Amino acid sequence: MIKILTTGGVTLAELSGDLDHHTARLMRTDIDRELAEKHPRRLVIDFSSVTFMDSSGIGLIMGRYRIMNEQDGEVIVARPPAYIKKVLRLAGVDRLAPITDDLRGLIPKDIFKEKEAEKIEQTAPQTT
Repeated sequence: MIKILTTGGVTLAELSGDLDHHTARLMRTDIDRELAEKHPRRLVIDFSSVTFMDSSGIGLIMGRYRIMNEQDGEVIVARPPAYIKKVLRLAGVDRLAPITDDLRGLIPKDIFKEKEAEKIEQTAPQTT
């Protein structure tokens, strides 16, 4: 699954669930459509909710890197789980797209505040 937000020249693509050859195709299509329509300067791909990734995830990043590079933009890989970060570094993705554990300063403040509010909402204790 994917959720995409674009504002202030930044596109945030939040990936979730399994990232394999079946789901990567749909995610690529959705991201590419957004990039073609909005022409952002930065694409932030958030991996924080990805539960499984095969080599299709590397292909997804590399393809979006090519598109953004042609538009004089950049790709940033954000908040990957430890095992995904290790795979990305072994594949050399970090030489093309920085890998970070923090969204601060990468996305416009309005999106960042929304993300922080969602995180607080998800971790708040439930009262009945």
